Amino acid sequence: MGRMRNGLVVLVGVGACAATAVMAREAVSPSSGNPRILDSPKEVIDQTWQIVFRDFLDINGQYTAEQWRELRRDVLARSYSTPSDAHEAIRGMLATLDDPYTRFLDPREFKEMQIDTSGELSGVGIQLSLDKDTKELVVVAPIKGSPASQAGVLPKDVITAIDGQSTKGMSTEDAVKLIRGQVGTTVTLTLRRNKQSLEVPLTRDRIELQAVDHQINVSPDGTRVGYIRLKQFNANATKDMRAALRELEKEDVAGYVIDLRSNPGGLLMASVEIARQLLNEGTIVSTQTRRGIVDVQRASGRALTERPMVVLVNEGSASASEILSGALQDNNRAVLVGQKTFGKGLVQSVRSLSDGSGMTVTIARYLTPSGRDINKHGIEPDVLVKMSEQEAQRLQLEDIGTRRDSQYRVAENTLVEQLQNGGRAGRRFKPGSANLPSALPAAEAASPAQP
Repeated sequence: MGRMRNGLVVLVGVGACAATAVMAREAVSPSSGNPRILDSPKEVIDQTWQIVFRDFLDINGQYTAEQWRELRRDVLARSYSTPSDAHEAIRGMLATLDDPYTRFLDPREFKEMQIDTSGELSGVGIQLSLDKDTKELVVVAPIKGSPASQAGVLPKDVITAIDGQSTKGMSTEDAVKLIRGQVGTTVTLTLRRNKQSLEVPLTRDRIELQAVDHQINVSPDGTRVGYIRLKQFNANATKDMRAALRELEKEDVAGYVIDLRSNPGGLLMASVEIARQLLNEGTIVSTQTRRGIVDVQRASGRALTERPMVVLVNEGSASASEILSGALQDNNRAVLVGQKTFGKGLVQSVRSLSDGSGMTVTIARYLTPSGRDINKHGIEPDVLVKMSEQEAQRLQLEDIGTRRDSQYRVAENTLVEQLQNGGRAGRRFKPGSANLPSALPAAEAASPAQP
């Protein structure tokens, strides 16, 4: 996981709508010595104001420094009897920016965000979903090696109760809160399996979230295809991807299908490091703040494979997924197959505040190697293949990345055609060149930093 200026650990795409950057263990101090501000909860309000004033990148034209100063005077002139009152005031302040990605996180929400991107959690290791028809909580799959897996929890088990509390009408978020807990504590799940009810006591443990699944598929003409499904860009993604590539290289696969469908993003540096595993040369991504281009990430000449590659994307591929797919497409490294991506080209800084809460603030946009600003536009695939809603509902977890998956079939066929043509893909961008010439005009037009 890479570090940038001021200890900033950059992430992209926590969920399909949030590209983020985490400032680890940093709380911003109030700028004023006024004791009224130093007293919580006004301190948290002023911390939030400072962060926006210093770093916010206005993407909608709703921000002016003078109006933001006036807002500060207004909110700090009021009285706040509880932290929740101050939190509501902060949410109101941020709403004036008209930016859905600049938002406040109360202490519980902030902790959940940290868990989502850490690559591990404390729990029992179950992936859950809510059945669209029955509204019941269903086990998608237990995580390999987890307490749930070892206890024999199976895919499609229905969770009817958690520690005796009925799950009827319960959301997946509420269920996760009840199931997660401290290492060594226990939780009992009541499961329905084939009309039988089972009581399964589980001891919570540290769960490592695997970011990558991989396998060898054999096409109808006998081509050995390395299939890699990258599910999110968490703290484990880089090492998981490296391990998958090394294993598949030993198996002498002919080429790869990298599946980024419905991958909402995660750590920016994970996407950069994975791009370096696949690219020997070329620019990967550049970052533009309101001060201009501040960072350009490039390949390092240490790719783990040079075999032909196809990347699967869809409308759920966001942020870090778009960085990786855009870099591979622009550098003529891979053919993109599927549907246009989500279109999330912004970076947020996630900051901790003094009362345990946090916030995300838009600080930059990223550009692909050819200078494309993909925010709200997305990345168009080279081969457009839509999946019908009916097929998406029919497709089982075990069908993804197999010949039963229509988008995968097209990706595999595209790879085989590449191999038959000597592994060549249509050139879109000159590898080895930087995107600064196309990016700088936008940087020069950016507003100067406010004092």
